[in-house]
Amino acid sequence: MQPYPAFTAVPARQALARPGLVPPLQHYRTPPPDLAKTEKPKREWPPAVRLYVQRSFAAENSIAEIGREEMELKLKKVISDAAESNTLHTVDWDNLPLPQQMIQAERIRTQTMNTSLTSAWRDLSTLNVQETNGISIHSSSQKRKSSDLAHEHNEQEIPPLWHSTNTGGNFEDRLTYADKRQRNDLLGKTPSKSQFALESRKRRFEGEENGSTSTHPNVSTMGSSHMPNVDQGPVVGTCETLEKKYFRLTSAPNPATVRPLPILEKTLELLKKKWKSDNNYSYVCDQFKSLRQDLTVQHIRNDFTVNVYEIHARIALEKGDLGEYNQCQTQLRVLYSNHLGGHPMEFKAYRILYFIHTCNRTEMNDILADLTPAEKKAPAIKHALDSRSALALGNYHKFFQLYLETPNMGAYLMDMFVSRERLSALTNICKAYKPDVKLRFITEELGFESDEESARFLCDQGGQAFLEEREDGVRLLSGKVGNIFEGLKGAAFRKVDI
Repeated sequence: MQPYPAFTAVPARQALARPGLVPPLQHYRTPPPDLAKTEKPKREWPPAVRLYVQRSFAAENSIAEIGREEMELKLKKVISDAAESNTLHTVDWDNLPLPQQMIQAERIRTQTMNTSLTSAWRDLSTLNVQETNGISIHSSSQKRKSSDLAHEHNEQEIPPLWHSTNTGGNFEDRLTYADKRQRNDLLGKTPSKSQFALESRKRRFEGEENGSTSTHPNVSTMGSSHMPNVDQGPVVGTCETLEKKYFRLTSAPNPATVRPLPILEKTLELLKKKWKSDNNYSYVCDQFKSLRQDLTVQHIRNDFTVNVYEIHARIALEKGDLGEYNQCQTQLRVLYSNHLGGHPMEFKAYRILYFIHTCNRTEMNDILADLTPAEKKAPAIKHALDSRSALALGNYHKFFQLYLETPNMGAYLMDMFVSRERLSALTNICKAYKPDVKLRFITEELGFESDEESARFLCDQGGQAFLEEREDGVRLLSGKVGNIFEGLKGAAFRKVDI
């Protein structure tokens, strides 16, 4: 007797659809698209266009107040417009203004238009006319609307541009303003509290200067001669005094108090002599800030400017004034980018050491990425890079050897964080050398000049009780003092004084 199977055999189905109801899917398949037809043809840019792009990104053609992203957008628009109009081969790319020059020209035109609008609004605001029996009488108690004035004098005066009846392209709609308040202030559509406050504040300042305050509500003081004119260009100094105290500018500089370049050169020589003889930092720093201010207001940027900032930065480093050093270093970066001479390798090495001091990894990565192979071989930069590498690897032996061989004035920067690194090295020594270690070993490893200096450092850090004098010399009980140095190390790396 044969046993019955536990299942019923069913033939496997070859398709999901029932036969005869749905035709095979291959009849509905569409032929694959021709990939060759969908690919866009590769555009060949003319050589003149490529040279135009290279000139746009050249460092010597950059403009400080125009960012790279803004320039790239303008460049893309110029080239795309030429490509769409099929004028890539007809445009004179050699004489076409660069994108940054176009942006600068547009800003100047916009500023000129805004200035003209402000002047027109100011002229209208001073007109106060009151009708009495058909006769126009000037009055100081009432202010007529500019629309009424334009209606009454339409044959004698030209109405303002923003009152034009051409609604298809109003002039005010084509202007770009910083915000809606500025637009309303200039066009006179709504009362402006900010404009009234500005005029009141200006009248108050003028009253303090002239001994009386004008209270006339309809006279605008925005056109006063006391306001500095930013379009006048750089100041040309006429002062011949070599020494001048530094004062922060609160108004347009007076040429009578600004020293020209020949006088500034003599001032620099005088300051160098006084620094060597008197070593009075507060006086020299004040004089250098005044000298830098005169260079700035006259837009003087040359090798002399670089020399002034370099000398001031070195003096600030010598006295540990990181605030003034940072100001000089920031300006030197801009001056070096214009290839005005100086010692860029020296100060780039200082920047690396400064970022080690401040533990600024972001800026450190940026400067490392910008270094060229030739710059990495410069002695000062190579020393700074080796110091950074030694600290990153925890090789304190090599770091303190480099500390004793620092070129130029880099030792002043390394002095600012060497105590912190000595504490870090001491924690490692205490873990590796137990139960004690010779004081002479610490002196040699941590870059001290003598055993007395190393013993004084240990006492300042609270290790006086752990120094023992034996027959073979003074020893530090490293097995007991390690926890103290560990806590001091954490506090030193937690706070960085910049």
